[in-house]
Amino acid sequence: MKIVKIAVATSVTAALALGLAACGSDSGTTEPTGTPAASGPKFAGQTLTVWRLGAPTDVADKYMNDLNAKFKEVTGADAKVQWIPWPDAQKKWTAALAGGEGPDVTEFGNDQVAAWVAQDALSDITDVVKGDSELQQIPQNLWSYETIDGKVYAAPWGGGTRAVLYRKDWFDKLGIQAPKTWDELVTAAKTIVDKQGKDVDGFAFNGGSDANMSLSPFVWSAGGDFASFEAGKWVGKLTEPGFKEGFQFYTDLVAKDGVSGKGRLTQNSVDIAQRFAAGKVGMYVTGGWDIAAIKEQSKGKIDESKMGFFSLPNKDGSGPAPAFQGGNDIAIWKDTKNAELAAEYLKLASGKEFGVRYAKEGGLLPLYPDALTEMGTDPAQKPFTDTFAVAKGFPASPNWAEANDTKAVLQNAARSVIDGKKTVDQALADANGELETILNQ
Repeated sequence: MKIVKIAVATSVTAALALGLAACGSDSGTTEPTGTPAASGPKFAGQTLTVWRLGAPTDVADKYMNDLNAKFKEVTGADAKVQWIPWPDAQKKWTAALAGGEGPDVTEFGNDQVAAWVAQDALSDITDVVKGDSELQQIPQNLWSYETIDGKVYAAPWGGGTRAVLYRKDWFDKLGIQAPKTWDELVTAAKTIVDKQGKDVDGFAFNGGSDANMSLSPFVWSAGGDFASFEAGKWVGKLTEPGFKEGFQFYTDLVAKDGVSGKGRLTQNSVDIAQRFAAGKVGMYVTGGWDIAAIKEQSKGKIDESKMGFFSLPNKDGSGPAPAFQGGNDIAIWKDTKNAELAAEYLKLASGKEFGVRYAKEGGLLPLYPDALTEMGTDPAQKPFTDTFAVAKGFPASPNWAEANDTKAVLQNAARSVIDGKKTVDQALADANGELETILNQ
């Protein structure tokens, strides 16, 4: 899932841009080197279709142009890029699987890989990964989402976590300090609504496709969790005290505190970013990938000097709340007609040069240890490095995407509470049963 995006010209811009969340064939024949085999004319005249997720920006377009130029130089082949909005990704992949008109190579959110492997949509790239010296530099603990039953189905491309993007200029003008507790967060959000207008979301409620990226830090901070695998089956944890407390606080932001509008209960992070660019949001949970888009959409009116990040705080002020440990991957679609060429593209894109660029320029944490260490020495990256140290993951079930995205179990539960149709206890009991059914099917 999107988490799952930092590179920019200055350290200040880099600080703003760092973040996260929260996106076939045989593996082919490859050579065990850190760069693609110099196949040259062997692939001349051939074309791969590559799906990138999100909306193109000037920075992203330049990255893809440079990557594809290098790909052509090395292999002789072209790459055709199609941009797929994150909210449309599930539908596009489903249609591709059913109709056979999918990509050769596609970007994925790392927590979505298991679901598509279960549907036999992705190629086994174990030999590609194990035979590539650069990919072997990525720490093994970062391959957990990508490795299923001992086989690798995607390569990590960039990782990280999410923090709170806020209007730094508003905070300065209104004398607001970065919140250190939940109470301070609500107070800051109420101040923004009071001073900037009732149509402004002080802290924007996300109830859309990536809602659980925003809900989860509150749940985990309170000691709750979504589900656990016990005695061979998934057991929902939505009715336990920790989850209930975090869920109650999050829905209260709208229902009780009024810091986000009731008419926007289905907005996702893309919608919120657009409102932020229009001067209608003071704070929301996201990653650095939104910086470039907001700057462009606001026509430069909201630039890096007016934006900042802070870690979403624990309830009691003991430090950052755990946030989603996510990232984006690159994988080979099972129906590709040129597995060998697709493997060359995957190795080049996720190798050290373009892998680090992808992460930094897209607002993610680079996964190569030396690049990550270098970034961590910059105090400006503290909101993300601090949060990343305590980050957690969603249930590693192939059916999580169905519960999280397709069926929108928690989103529906939250709306039912905010609309007054159910109590928190009723909503969570119903959601817990639905979640267990989905995860165990």
